[in-house]
Amino acid sequence: MFPLESIRSVSRKANSWKISKKNVFEIIVGGIHSAIETRNPSKGLIFHSDRGSNYCFGEVRKVLANNWIRRSNSRKGNCWDKAVTEFFFSTLKRKIEFNVFQKLKDAINNLSEYIELFYNRQRSHSLLGYVSPEKFELN
Repeated sequence: MFPLESIRSVSRKANSWKISKKNVFEIIVGGIHSAIETRNPSKGLIFHSDRGSNYCFGEVRKVLANNWIRRSNSRKGNCWDKAVTEFFFSTLKRKIEFNVFQKLKDAINNLSEYIELFYNRQRSHSLLGYVSPEKFELN
């Protein structure tokens, strides 16, 4: 499996995602920059992540601080702080768990189809009144 980062919003929309052959901080920084460019968030946005070293790397902290984004790292063994994100990734993993990608391009195409076409535009969410994130943001 390739490392995947996703930046999500209150509407449950995956605003930015990046994929790489290596689990490095650059993929996180790229995802943050992409989400900022796409959404132009207001001050006080919260960035939920686990306590992995790539999320705590100085460059990641610097990008977050420069954009007035607060870091939220769960306590060890406690995933409830980022339950929405954990649910997104568990759903994604179930969707692609039996796929074997020979090339990064194949993984990108498969994930793009799931995230951009299905998850953001079709999948209904109970917290959004059973509409997709895209429809929720249009209302």
